[in-house]
Amino acid sequence: MKKIVIAADSFKGSISSQCFADVCARAIADSLPEKCEVTKIPLGDGGEGTVDALIAAWGGKSVEVTVCDPLMRPVVARYGVSADGKTAIMEMAQASGLPLLTADERNPLLTSTFGTGQMIVDALARGCRSILIGIGGSATNDGGLGMMTALGAEFYDADGCLITGNGCGEDLAKVARIDLSRLNPLLKDAAITVACDVDNPMCGPRGATHVFSHQKGADDDMAGRLEAGMVNYAAVIKTETGKNVADYPGAGAAGGLGGAFYALLGARLMPGIDMVLEAVDFDNRIAGADLIITGEGRIDNQTVMGKTPYGVLVAARRQSIPVVALGGSVEYSPELNAAGFAAIFSIQPGPISLADALNPENAARNLSDIVPQVISLFNYRS
Repeated sequence: MKKIVIAADSFKGSISSQCFADVCARAIADSLPEKCEVTKIPLGDGGEGTVDALIAAWGGKSVEVTVCDPLMRPVVARYGVSADGKTAIMEMAQASGLPLLTADERNPLLTSTFGTGQMIVDALARGCRSILIGIGGSATNDGGLGMMTALGAEFYDADGCLITGNGCGEDLAKVARIDLSRLNPLLKDAAITVACDVDNPMCGPRGATHVFSHQKGADDDMAGRLEAGMVNYAAVIKTETGKNVADYPGAGAAGGLGGAFYALLGARLMPGIDMVLEAVDFDNRIAGADLIITGEGRIDNQTVMGKTPYGVLVAARRQSIPVVALGGSVEYSPELNAAGFAAIFSIQPGPISLADALNPENAARNLSDIVPQVISLFNYRS
């Protein structure tokens, strides 16, 4: 019996990864009734849609908790918990994301990741001991001060006084000592994996502040203050832990949050798609497959820079399984053509407006129409 795996990202603003899998599975069944084993593995790359994808893949559930937004106002954050209750999957943007602020409210001197720490505390209290977290889309440049404060860390200034408050960007310059002795005790038995798709260090020209703070509301003067604070903070972390986050790839993600996860919590930083593939046991689940169908809303040269279809392709090539990628739109490029996909197709039947292309009913119908052609291409018909 032939085995086909369906493992795609969501089509942002249109159909979910679970919907993609369901539509493809029905189309395959109509083309090959009782002749094929179909394995559905909804995926994401650590960003939007990843929580829903893993909830579907795990048979898990969604939970909500009220936490602080970047300006310490209450906001309801949503994350996922696996069916066995042991693993949480979350997006820091639910608590500390830029979309939670208006343009006038953006100020990385004042914004904090405190709410992200509260989400982690909630997951630990529910019994989760594996935390998977995507850290894209932050409104913060606090080096993780806020998160660590919510988790029980204490930060002291040069006079030995406790730095009070929620831990925000302007506090970075004050830090002279870090006390981790009062961290939430449940962290001792927890493993944290961070979806981190940038390699920026915490400090310097490619660091968190210079590259990302302006989009979070910083002007040049503010960025200078934040960078000086980040350099100070990184130096204290090195003194306390021996880890040089100033230059560590990924430490600058989410305004330095990546560095706090790595140096102060012992977390693993890894590409988002790699984190997700590991979480769903992808290599074992695709074993013996004859074909994998993957996809995402837009396929272009950025696809080969760590997006879901490329992560699927890399894993599949280790087992010599052909991969076909389907996109809501496709922009071919030399990089894409050379990547190694067996074929890449747009699901659109012809010229169509963006609104019509994004319409979930249209997308599902167009996807259903093209899948039999993919099957025919690979000679799965009897």
